[in-house]
Amino acid sequence: MLLAIDIGNTNIALGVFEGEKLLKHWRIRTEREKTYEEYSITILNLLSLEGIEKREISAVILSSVVPPLTPVFQDLSRIFFHLRALVVGPGLKTGMPILYDNPIEVGADRIVSAVAAFHKHGGPCIVVDFGTATTFDAISEKGEYLGGAIAPGIQISAEALYLKTAKLPRIEIRKPRNAIGRTTENSMQSGLYFGYIGLVSNIISEFRKELGRDAKVIVTGGFAVFVEKERHWVDFYEPNLILDGLRILYEKNKQEIHP
Repeated sequence: MLLAIDIGNTNIALGVFEGEKLLKHWRIRTEREKTYEEYSITILNLLSLEGIEKREISAVILSSVVPPLTPVFQDLSRIFFHLRALVVGPGLKTGMPILYDNPIEVGADRIVSAVAAFHKHGGPCIVVDFGTATTFDAISEKGEYLGGAIAPGIQISAEALYLKTAKLPRIEIRKPRNAIGRTTENSMQSGLYFGYIGLVSNIISEFRKELGRDAKVIVTGGFAVFVEKERHWVDFYEPNLILDGLRILYEKNKQEIHP
């Protein structure tokens, strides 16, 4: 079985694959101060609850946008599973030309999701990942990574309203019943939700001017659930896109660790 791990700024996504099938997946909170022993205990408990034994994990692949945690999970793989983790980064075969001016600036998670999106849906396509930041990635008809856009995530926007004002409360992010709010909470929900929908749909519209009107839109990420019903611009909702991408990249590179 393959253990796929994606370390994000807010959450860590974990998935166990048997062949191409995603058997189980979880999200845990990203905590930069935790040791590999502490993360090992968490992962062991998750596996045990699903009846998966540690010895059944035969390979580990890892992507990370939190540099201090990369060696922590490499140690976890080496010491806990007795496996060398395949780490997404320079030198890893992706099969996707990166046309960024400086390719190493592109986050590993964005490349992994782009590879999965093109593999599953072809191009041209646009991947919108609703995480701590909301990222937009453009993939050409030929499968080239062209670049993208980065915007503050909806949770960051909500927290900014709470932290930077004297009287506005911390609120639950959800679609309000009406756009015209009659309470402070409803008004904030309206501004956040419909404002964010406007931001996303406008960026997609601008991307399609350059990619072509037929560019497919794939949404993913922890907060995608809030917008995936906006079917006028969402073609595919892929909650586990990055885990699928990690599996695909493992298949392309497994000779590196299993010569």
